[in-house]
Amino acid sequence: MAQRTISEKDGAELLKILRKRFEANMPRHNNLIWDLIEPKLKAQPEKLWSLNQMELTGGEPDVIGYNAEKDSYIFYDCSPESPKERRSYCYDRPALESRKKYPPENNALDVAAAMGISLLTEEEYRNLQQTGAFDLKTSSWIQTPESVRKLGGALFCDRRYDTVFVYHNGADSYYSSRGFRGKLEI
Repeated sequence: MAQRTISEKDGAELLKILRKRFEANMPRHNNLIWDLIEPKLKAQPEKLWSLNQMELTGGEPDVIGYNAEKDSYIFYDCSPESPKERRSYCYDRPALESRKKYPPENNALDVAAAMGISLLTEEEYRNLQQTGAFDLKTSSWIQTPESVRKLGGALFCDRRYDTVFVYHNGADSYYSSRGFRGKLEI
């Protein structure tokens, strides 16, 4: 596996972007202080690399919460729509391999793992929607229970009519308007 590092220059630029986004979206993270978050980012260059991957693929990562038990901060993709550079993927590798005709370029679970992030769960997706209105035109794959996946399905969410909907589809399906949102804990 390639080393997950980011140059000092790119890291400094990313920290500026993340700080600006953090300060512009305070309702997402009331009572959190950037000056406590930044040192954790600097101390974990592999996770800073993952945040950069989120940024480069259009995810607009931002702090969504704090896990007091682990003393960690939680970042989600907060782009208004499903990240543009992570769309048109089926759900996972078995779905990709089963798609003989017109297979997609990749699958959501492998891309997320390569970025060092995980897909949001349904609960996390709903929590994100409490901080704003996301996926009004797109949809996002979410972590799917094994019982559903074993039967060939996968779950995705979107927001329509001011309501969050959870749907199912064949895991091998892919659409230009469906991507995935990720999570990273630092």
